[in-house]
Amino acid sequence: MAEREKFGSRLGFILVSAGCAVGLGNVWKFPYMAGQYGGAAFILIYLIFLVILGLPIMVCEFAVGRASQKSVASSFRVLEPKGSKFHNFGYFGMIGNYVLMMFYTMVGGWMLYYCYRMMAGEFVGASPQEVGDGFANMLGSPGTMTLWMVIAVLLAFAICSVGLKNGVERITKIMMICLLAIMIVLVARVLTLEGAGEGIKFYLVPDFAKMIDNGIGNVVFGALSQAFFTLSIGIGSMAIFGSYLDKSRSLMGEATSITLLDTFVAIMAGLIVIPACFAFNVEPDSGPGLVFITLPNIFEKMVGGRVWGAFFFLFLSFAALSTIIAVFENIISFAIDLWGWERKKAVLVNIVTVIILSMPCVLGFSTLSAIQPLGAGTNIMDLEDFIVSSNLLPLGSMVYLIFCTSRYGWGWDNFTKEANAGEGIRFPNFIRGYMTYILPILVVGIYLKGYWDKFHSAGWMIVGFAFLAYIGFVSFGGRNKEA
Repeated sequence: MAEREKFGSRLGFILVSAGCAVGLGNVWKFPYMAGQYGGAAFILIYLIFLVILGLPIMVCEFAVGRASQKSVASSFRVLEPKGSKFHNFGYFGMIGNYVLMMFYTMVGGWMLYYCYRMMAGEFVGASPQEVGDGFANMLGSPGTMTLWMVIAVLLAFAICSVGLKNGVERITKIMMICLLAIMIVLVARVLTLEGAGEGIKFYLVPDFAKMIDNGIGNVVFGALSQAFFTLSIGIGSMAIFGSYLDKSRSLMGEATSITLLDTFVAIMAGLIVIPACFAFNVEPDSGPGLVFITLPNIFEKMVGGRVWGAFFFLFLSFAALSTIIAVFENIISFAIDLWGWERKKAVLVNIVTVIILSMPCVLGFSTLSAIQPLGAGTNIMDLEDFIVSSNLLPLGSMVYLIFCTSRYGWGWDNFTKEANAGEGIRFPNFIRGYMTYILPILVVGIYLKGYWDKFHSAGWMIVGFAFLAYIGFVSFGGRNKEA
């Protein structure tokens, strides 16, 4: 077995891991939620939850990856006590990465397509109705959707095929640096728009009255959920990069740097979107409509809007591709770790696999639009997103927490020894009780709230509890009785 690849630099590890965490949710969901829930007050609550919820679980993932030197497909098998069933979660982690890419590749293709359309000047002189029709026409065109999804897949796998250091690390470093530079330029431009000041005030000045209007509980839970999902934790997407990391630096310090970078991108995205909406008297909205309909209309009204719009969608393309590349690296590592495949073979097989798996989502807006799996008005993408976001991410995070804190898993002492190997910030031992008993309750709350929000149905809540019970069985059902 060839020696496992390593990152060429600490900066490479931080930027690649941050690239996995930085996704499109940072751009269209975070600004909307901050505006809806009281601006700076929401951001403050969000930051608190990011530290007490997201950061510890990220360290757990990194520690499992670095100690095992494997992907999620086999990392638990390497570290678990004899007789344990934690290794079964490897299949869930693998499924989670594939299902995530079944719709994320398509969305990445949307970004590349709109970057091309902006550069080609297709929105110059377009009316708001024409911009909206353009998005609807794209969704209804299987050929266009397939083409740009395939381009996104081929671009990302081509980068992964070169290797960790020369491909994933080198290209992602360039993309992330460009992403940050483009964001700063866009923020500088938007803040100079007439009327942008009101948007800045709306975004950064706490509005506790707005919090009360929305319900303090809703605001707190919104911040809690966003802090949890923003870091892409729970399905081993972070653990793989821990497996490529040496022991020169402690994991708490590295996870802190990645979290800060992810937060910086989210806040800067808000400084682009919210003031721009206020400058042109547009209500900020959530979801694809904000990015593909509202913002192109705004750029059309700006001096040099074609250039600024192209920059914005290039930034979005980098955000999407950095995540796709990171998850593809994880997917490739499954074949390398489990079956000893060469990287090139793993890439070629998975190019075909991912394109085929992505087609139901692509066709879900046209040919397969009659399939509405979660109720009227939903589509295949909604189902795939629900499987990952509302099931595998929270349940996976529970598994990592239990594995790292329980004597029936890897155990607290082994976890903290690995987390604290190297120089840097030490993982605090005093939070052991919090991670063992309180943090799992928060994660379970997020999980069950996801089912409640989606279905408001006792039957589906029972399904949620059944999933949770299964995770408990995986974690403790086959525990080593000599432990």
